[in-house]
Amino acid sequence: MIDIQNDGTLCTLTINRPDRANSLTSDMLEALCVGVEDARAARAVILTGVGKVFSAGADLEAAKAGLALSPLWERLSGAIARHPGLTIAALNGTVAGGAMGMVLACDLRIAVPGTKMFYPVMKLGFLPQPSDPARLLALVGTSRTKMILLAGQKITTDEAKTWGLIDEVCDPEMLMDRAKALTDDVCGATAEHTRAIKGMIAQALL
Repeated sequence: MIDIQNDGTLCTLTINRPDRANSLTSDMLEALCVGVEDARAARAVILTGVGKVFSAGADLEAAKAGLALSPLWERLSGAIARHPGLTIAALNGTVAGGAMGMVLACDLRIAVPGTKMFYPVMKLGFLPQPSDPARLLALVGTSRTKMILLAGQKITTDEAKTWGLIDEVCDPEMLMDRAKALTDDVCGATAEHTRAIKGMIAQALL
């Protein structure tokens, strides 16, 4: 289940399947895509989860049925990357597999202590989502990208913070308050101002 709260300025999408480690079915993945796409007018989007895991990626049965190869993953990360406002992954816990794509596509990533990040595409025999290696490379560099994608290493919270994969670590009870606080400036600005500054940052990276 995906819970969506959108007041027109701030949109929060919450993965709510804690009994299954917030693993994603095709319907849930579609709902996330539509949620982000429908939030184009919002100044900010926050992605988070319920429970102690952000998302374990594709649901096991759904993966066996082909979800692991679905274009929905790339559609979701692309929609997040193209969003004109500020996008934040508020990681309430570990993120794994295909769920890494949406996290990498966000502008900022904050997490609770104990969060692990891993992307076992080598072990499982899949390729990463097409845009993920470049985003990962931009964040952590060549060797660390290979540590994650080729060596299949689970990255701890402290390592992720040192590498630049996570921007900030905060207490679980403060996670959403902190995420919302980070959106205060963009939510108080015009959409045009936000787009202009985000565009300047993107242009500087070219």
